[in-house]
Amino acid sequence: MAVCLLPGTEVAFENEVKYDRFFALFPSMKFGKLGKKVAQFRQINVGKRGVHRDALEFPDGEIVLLTRLCEGQHLTVLQLPGSQRPVNAKEGHKRDSQVS
Repeated sequence: MAVCLLPGTEVAFENEVKYDRFFALFPSMKFGKLGKKVAQFRQINVGKRGVHRDALEFPDGEIVLLTRLCEGQHLTVLQLPGSQRPVNAKEGHKRDSQVS
């Protein structure tokens, strides 16, 4: 299943996050565990063409591209990012007409 997430969305995995180490020297070391379960969705490499952008940032600052995550992991959305847009048109008009 595919899901679209907004940058800043906080997620929690059911188990420790597993990922493909990509350059593992031995087949037995191909996959690793991060020892972490909570992360925020981020987009990196935004200005670059032809590269993956979707990633997870963990509390210690480590970033892992979604394409490196192992299949079959389950997560729960903990919190969506706050919106900078008004909830409705009336609130937006009221805010825009205020004098500082």
